[in-house]
Amino acid sequence: MTAWVYILASRPYETLYTGVTTDLSRRVYEHREGLIEGFSNRYGTKTLVWYEIYDELVPAIMREKQIKRWRRQWKFDLIETLNPDWQDLFLLLNR
Repeated sequence: MTAWVYILASRPYETLYTGVTTDLSRRVYEHREGLIEGFSNRYGTKTLVWYEIYDELVPAIMREKQIKRWRRQWKFDLIETLNPDWQDLFLLLNR
């Protein structure tokens, strides 16, 4: 089963949300449309700025938990390794 760890942002260098899912397009769509109650809806984290793909769910969950414990700057640095301009990767995934 494929799994993704992902980070959403409200704006560059602002509020971040880290999550894990088995269906990245569906999950990000739910965040963007405000269909998920809680943190991402309350703080407007709707822009997909980073993700990693895993072959199994358990390692993805472990990675999500690791990233959630990180300092903000480490998350910013991680995002910028894949996406230095903080583009909305959801738009690229759904072309």
